[in-house]
Amino acid sequence: MPNYKRYYLPNRYVFVTVVTHNRNDILVNNIDLLRQCVKDTKEKFIFDVFAIVILPNHFHMILKPQKIEEFSVITGSIKRRFTKALDVDFKNNNLSISKIKRKEKGIWQRRFYEHIIRDKKDLYDHLDYIHYNPVKHGYVENVKDWAFSSFNKFVQLENYDINWGSLEEVKHIEKYDYD
Repeated sequence: MPNYKRYYLPNRYVFVTVVTHNRNDILVNNIDLLRQCVKDTKEKFIFDVFAIVILPNHFHMILKPQKIEEFSVITGSIKRRFTKALDVDFKNNNLSISKIKRKEKGIWQRRFYEHIIRDKKDLYDHLDYIHYNPVKHGYVENVKDWAFSSFNKFVQLENYDINWGSLEEVKHIEKYDYD
């Protein structure tokens, strides 16, 4: 396996993508549990969730940790808490010997993707990506119709019009594919 290096640049936002094992559709059905796991993680680490979208088999979030080197620990904590609390038997989930040896339960992909936000334009591009994601995947026709995202928070802050999300408005994020 190639060496993977995470970069820790202080005082930055971090875009994170976390995917379930075999893309199992378990997140929306367990939305309250996932929200509680984020809340519990916030009791141990200091960070803000700037934006988030939760889809059935993955979620994207932009977070800003007080200590940048903790963003991977924060993400791992959310995953661990969810795994521990989820009352599902995944014994027949075709886990590899490697996953069994590591005591993984087949809920998450082993790794997650992260991107350190470089500047204001990069932040807004990723914010648009997050909020448009349910439309991209065909869950809803309009961004405003997806209940499991921070979109309405940003509408209330007047960052978005309630009807935002036309093809012209999202053309600049076509280059991104974090799913």
